[in-house]
Amino acid sequence: MAGGKETPRQKMINMMYLVFIAMLALNMSREVLSAFGTINESLEDTNTNFEDKNDAALAGLAVKADESEEQFKEVFKNAQIVSTATSELFTYFAGLKEGMYNSVEDPKDYETMDKSSYANELFVKGEKLTPAGEEFLIKMRSYKDKMNQTLAGNTKYDVFLSTINDKFSGDPVSPDSGVKNAKVNYVRHHFVEYPLISSITKITALQNNLKVLENEILSSMLSGQLTQIASMDNYSTLLEQSRGAYYQGNIFDGSIVLGRTDSETVPNEVKLTLDGRRLVKGKDFTLEGGQVKLNVSAGSVGDHKIEGVLIFIQNGKNIPVSVDKSFSVIPKPNQAIVSADKMNVVYRGIENPITVSMPGVPENKVNASADGLRRIKGSQYMVKPTTGTELKINVTGEIEGEIIPSSAIFRIKSLPRPTPTVRGQIQEGAAIQMPKNALKISPIGATFENFDFDITPVVKQFTLSIPGQPSVVVNGSRMDSKAQGLLDLARAGDIIQIFDIKADVPGVNVKNMPAILVQLTN
Repeated sequence: MAGGKETPRQKMINMMYLVFIAMLALNMSREVLSAFGTINESLEDTNTNFEDKNDAALAGLAVKADESEEQFKEVFKNAQIVSTATSELFTYFAGLKEGMYNSVEDPKDYETMDKSSYANELFVKGEKLTPAGEEFLIKMRSYKDKMNQTLAGNTKYDVFLSTINDKFSGDPVSPDSGVKNAKVNYVRHHFVEYPLISSITKITALQNNLKVLENEILSSMLSGQLTQIASMDNYSTLLEQSRGAYYQGNIFDGSIVLGRTDSETVPNEVKLTLDGRRLVKGKDFTLEGGQVKLNVSAGSVGDHKIEGVLIFIQNGKNIPVSVDKSFSVIPKPNQAIVSADKMNVVYRGIENPITVSMPGVPENKVNASADGLRRIKGSQYMVKPTTGTELKINVTGEIEGEIIPSSAIFRIKSLPRPTPTVRGQIQEGAAIQMPKNALKISPIGATFENFDFDITPVVKQFTLSIPGQPSVVVNGSRMDSKAQGLLDLARAGDIIQIFDIKADVPGVNVKNMPAILVQLTN
């Protein structure tokens, strides 16, 4: 048997089988024939027992694969291949035996099963094998090849493959004939010119080999995977701490614990929340290398809570593992804060965004106050100064009950002078080149060049002038009929002046803008 794991009973059966084979050259007695029948019955019973065991082992692997797909999916897939290949050859052998039994009047009367004619005619014709004989070898070799393809490459299966390659190769056999290098066809050697009950028992023994091998392989698959899962190689040390961040002077109360790190120990279901928000698989986290790998924004400065359960299925039951962790987000303590002293500026009459934070203090523990200042959310504020030349913002932060005051002063400035535009174009150097008809429908606008605020002044009025004609005042930002009529008098090459452009930003007096020149191209 495979791997030298034969039971004493099995060894005895094998020994008896060899003794009886040796006696085949003699005139076989009825008692010997009956003994073969007894051995065959014993092997049949053993095969039935192994079928039940193997079905149970495969069902157990199926349950494990369903509960822990990452750990047992590949193992169960190989187990199915092993079971299918074994069943196919076992069933083929059963068909051969059925034909042998049907060739006699009473399959239980072993003393009458002393003829060899049925097996002779089934397997050989002259010096050659019949199609049935060739099929026997093909079935054996197909089983051997499938098992090698499935199990090769893993050393724990080498002992089983050695037995399979020996017993199911179908290669020619070297008989004890005294002739050097003599080889006899496998089928002829084992089944031709032997009593029928001997051939039946041989096939039953092959079936027994199949079932024992299947049982040992399935058992090895299950035990080997469980051993791998439980191996200490799948553990590493982790640091567990009660707080996500510590301040100078705190006592560090962390603990060194063992944690599983193997890539196949993954939860069957993950139910987690971050600060009360449900985390979504594929978006907020993935299962990688046996870990629930989070992929979420660290969030604002302050404490954040991860809660929920990881669910593992074990023996058909849901085993929840609770999660209750927290972490703190603080500004990097080694981050340099550099500011240009002369650039601490806010602009009069508009909303100025201000960020207020204090290193090491959660944003919900930081408060700021000033004239015209309002909080948007977290550390984001807006301030709209109206009068004066300076704005003082007072800030307080709280760390473990201690109030820390601070302040910052900003200069208040008026908005810069806007730059006029025609059709969104800014005049750079010479006049803007443009066809007359295009100018007629082009809007006159204004923009704050190189200004950090997204503010666009609205043009309310401008004056249009062409060479040799009186100027026209236009209300709004587009040419009216008078302005378009005036442009009709202009010729190609004329320089058109647009000046006295008046624009405003709601609540703010915008400085006067310079004129803009357009040269007509037709």
